[in-house]
Amino acid sequence: MATRTASQNGSPKGSPKTASHDGGITPELRSFMMSDWATPKDKPTKQSDVASFANDRRIRLSAEFPGEVLIVTSGRLKVRSNDTHYAFRANSAYAWLTGHLEEGGVLVMIPIRGGHRTTLFVRPASGRKTIDFYRDRDYGELWVGPRPGVALTAARLGIECASLDTLPKTIDKVRASAKPVRATLGHDPDVDGLLKGLSNAKKNAAFETTLSELRLIKDRWEIAELQRAIDATKIGFDDVLAEFGHATSERWLEGTFFRRARTEGNDVGYGSIVACGHHACTLHWTDNDGAVRDGDLALLDMGVEGDNLYTADVTRTVPINGRFTPLQRQVYSAVLDAQEAGIAACRDGESFLAPHEAAMQVLVAHLVKWGLLSGDIDELLRTETYKRYTLHGTSHMLGIDVHDCAQARNEFYREGSLRNGMVLTVEPGLYFQHDDLSVPKEFRGIGVRIEDDVLIASKGPRVLSGAIPKAVEDVEQWVASSRRK
Repeated sequence: MATRTASQNGSPKGSPKTASHDGGITPELRSFMMSDWATPKDKPTKQSDVASFANDRRIRLSAEFPGEVLIVTSGRLKVRSNDTHYAFRANSAYAWLTGHLEEGGVLVMIPIRGGHRTTLFVRPASGRKTIDFYRDRDYGELWVGPRPGVALTAARLGIECASLDTLPKTIDKVRASAKPVRATLGHDPDVDGLLKGLSNAKKNAAFETTLSELRLIKDRWEIAELQRAIDATKIGFDDVLAEFGHATSERWLEGTFFRRARTEGNDVGYGSIVACGHHACTLHWTDNDGAVRDGDLALLDMGVEGDNLYTADVTRTVPINGRFTPLQRQVYSAVLDAQEAGIAACRDGESFLAPHEAAMQVLVAHLVKWGLLSGDIDELLRTETYKRYTLHGTSHMLGIDVHDCAQARNEFYREGSLRNGMVLTVEPGLYFQHDDLSVPKEFRGIGVRIEDDVLIASKGPRVLSGAIPKAVEDVEQWVASSRRK
């Protein structure tokens, strides 16, 4: 039986979401299904740890847009194929502002004197009083499990909540008020339809930009969530290394990490890159269909997404048999030197590009030393010819998205300065393609990347992923001790 099926085409609005292969319901079955259910007992609801932090975030957002109506949507299920859906994952801005991770939710902030009145519109519990609970494949309790509904969500998140069914009336009032509206569109077609003509693309884009920029500095709760995701990722790496002697393919290793991600958190934070041999030279290798061979390196770029959607992003490149060859060690050590230089540059007040510039200075010096590039190092950095062997940037922001704060303006991100509370990756790499005739044959097919997650802190950079081995001797010992006999 396939799970989470899409609604039948042409179903009237408000009817249960059924599929084309579902049968009908006899009057006798309908009557039987509606009777003899125990009255659910109220369970004490503890307020979530995120509630106070999310409230502070909404206060900050309110201050940015006085007098304007603000609407942020969770999103809807997305069709994978025909009548099946992808697993739902809430819009990051919505999750950050509410701590609510369910499908269909809508946050509405209506301006009042001194700020905004905030209401979270959520799907009510299906209960046992309508046929939806056993007929509706998308939301019925017997199909997908119980939902907390309005009252429990309000208690857990410390926010005023209302049934999603009442949202249209609220939007009608917004329309009648003629107050300016900003919204995150494109996530929920029903909400997009309700808001038609109420907002404009330019204002909405600026709204998305502000939502990204407000997330640049992580609060204490966010940092703890990132640390939990990173700690789980360390266990996942251990699991993968234990399978080196038994893995039938890169996908075996990918599946091993996925099992840990689903056990310790919500999912993987992005498509895992499990790249053995020359596949490591493809920066975003996600086919993961290659062999796991003795003597090759395995580049493992993986991260657990925690239950509250904060994700780790860690890369280690390790020898499959537990021992670097001399040339593998040479390349690996150069990348490690570059990464350490990049991490050292992760300080409050430094430019965002400082870690990249420090890492590239080291890598280019090694490339010149090996005779793979020639000329003045500063000139090579200016012309960027070194990018043939290290194409990508060294850092990106990390948080509730793996590439967090992506809509922030350049002056606050790429062209901005690092500030205490920011979390970013530091991930230099060297990649010598298997068909690259510009390097000696022995280099071809070697790809190395080392990536850590770094918090900008007042006492200097704090490597949140520092428990995952990366020194040459530590990596060799790690592989040797992890391999399953």
